[in-house]
Amino acid sequence: MSLIDLRSDTVTQPTLGMRDAMLGATTGDDVYGEDPTVRQLEQTLAAQLGLQAGLFVPSGTMSNLLALMAHCERGDEYIAGQLAHAYKYEAGGAAVLGSIQPQPIEMEPDGSLDLARVAAAIKPDDFHFARTRLLALENTMHGKVLPLAYLAEARAFTHERGLALHLDGARLFNAVVKLGCTAEEIGHHFDSVSVCLSKGLGAPVGSVLCGDESLVAKARRLRKMVGGGMRQAGVLAAAGLYALDHQVQRLAEDHQRAHDIAEGLEALAYRVEPVQTNMVYVDMGDRATSLKAFCAERGIVITAAPRLRLVTHLDVLPEHVDTILESFAAFLKA
Repeated sequence: MSLIDLRSDTVTQPTLGMRDAMLGATTGDDVYGEDPTVRQLEQTLAAQLGLQAGLFVPSGTMSNLLALMAHCERGDEYIAGQLAHAYKYEAGGAAVLGSIQPQPIEMEPDGSLDLARVAAAIKPDDFHFARTRLLALENTMHGKVLPLAYLAEARAFTHERGLALHLDGARLFNAVVKLGCTAEEIGHHFDSVSVCLSKGLGAPVGSVLCGDESLVAKARRLRKMVGGGMRQAGVLAAAGLYALDHQVQRLAEDHQRAHDIAEGLEALAYRVEPVQTNMVYVDMGDRATSLKAFCAERGIVITAAPRLRLVTHLDVLPEHVDTILESFAAFLKA
């Protein structure tokens, strides 16, 4: 039985072309700064984002952590959405390892943060309070794309208030493809951007943190501190370079399949949220656990949740859409 894994776009397998690129990678000791393929990846992605420098790290969680620790000192604070990955899903790393206080605020339905609400959360310059240093946004957020106009507003807002602006761009290239813009049109608004290579781009591991030279230099020292220094990492960086060269524009295919699945589910009378990129959210309520077991018997892997997330990626093929919809239809009759 062909397995259809809809849990996340992190489950992809490297393509044959990517494996060939990894096999032929030129390597060196990256802790000494001697891996040419790592350096090429860092420089390539930083240039695409319109930023000065990049730092290759093992994971998006580490990339966000290094950004927060590079921007903030002990006792400082960052503002993020209640559902932001850097706040909710990264084991409290900024607080535990950086002594940085998170200030979560409610998010808007479109994935943005109301800047008036952000302004109200900024602490006064008073020794009773943590010092607010940073605003962190996420793009995409639950598959939703932050508009370029909003990013410009957020940049002006943070400049006026002396805050740094970080982007968890784990799925930044999904936003790029959806908006039909360049990565730089998003990246240049930010002081730092984290880009994940192992989600929709299909690399097996790795993220890149980009920013100015001084921030990346600080993050490089912090990377060593938290155990993120790698040696002949060019084998992994080659996968990232291949992804940037070959697997960005194909994200539109993932978006189309997500739209097709959503339309099919709506036709079956499931309650589905509007789809923008590669994520379909379905209101399953207390039926999610039984649906998970039902789908597993048919070779479809999902994560049970009342607000069920289905994620398309390069290993979800066009012919899988009918199989998915047939299974959801059969579940209604079971």
